[in-house]
Amino acid sequence: MFADLRCSPSCTRAGVHGTVLICPPDCFQYKGTLDVFYKIIRQEGFARLWRGTNAGLALAVPTVGIYLPCYDLFRNWLEDLTAQNIPGATPYVPVVAGSLARSLACATCYPIELARTRMQAFKANQTGKPPGVWKTLLEVLSHVRSTNNVQNTRGYRFLWTGMGAQLARDVPYSAICWSTLEPIRRRLQGLVGEESNGLSAFGANFSASFVAGSLAAAATCPLDVAKTRRQIEKDPVRALRMTTRQTLMEVWRDGGIRALFTGVGPRVGRAGPSVGIVVSFYEVVKYALHHRYATSE
Repeated sequence: MFADLRCSPSCTRAGVHGTVLICPPDCFQYKGTLDVFYKIIRQEGFARLWRGTNAGLALAVPTVGIYLPCYDLFRNWLEDLTAQNIPGATPYVPVVAGSLARSLACATCYPIELARTRMQAFKANQTGKPPGVWKTLLEVLSHVRSTNNVQNTRGYRFLWTGMGAQLARDVPYSAICWSTLEPIRRRLQGLVGEESNGLSAFGANFSASFVAGSLAAAATCPLDVAKTRRQIEKDPVRALRMTTRQTLMEVWRDGGIRALFTGVGPRVGRAGPSVGIVVSFYEVVKYALHHRYATSE
């Protein structure tokens, strides 16, 4: 969340129309995760560490509600399809199902993701209350409409600014995550055998999800950096013209491979437990409903 907001040695870059801002004007250097915590607490207060939580919750519920059920539906459908027509492609079903489900969830909920990133990235006014989700989105639209170089008909398109970078991150993330999670989960469930219960189902799913989420987060960290850079760009014209490839090249020129993996520690530290909790609770609820339905017959 925090460390991929670290700015380059220079916060400006020369563009076609002059010098443009890549980072917000009030940004400052971070030396690491602990330095981020220290500076935010010192300058903005302890409560600012939870800035964007309401947007995160507003994002998590619809995203999970779309993502995991759609993954199950796509996986079951593709498994039946490949078993009948292309048996050799069955191991790749989790990759395709996860990518499709994540793309659908991302496209549906992206404006809330944009609001959350901006709420986390921009320094709040010390004398006022940080803006909420809807106020943040309205400010984005009003800023775009006040820019003469951007047509009003394209204003709402700005709410999906950086979605290409989000998909470029989330699709490989989901592909890596599910292709790692499914074999580990099957192996752990095989060790439990027929005596599985809710607790063993939780343990198997949490362990597999924790490992898969951590590996996927580490592998896709450069794409996460690019996504964040695009979302916090304040120039509407530049934001609409930026591409993921251009952003990655800018990060590479500024700091090399180290800059591309800025924040990999906090990202992995967050992804493992969060994926483990979400997937394991989802599977436990499925297990409980299935068990209740089976015993009621």
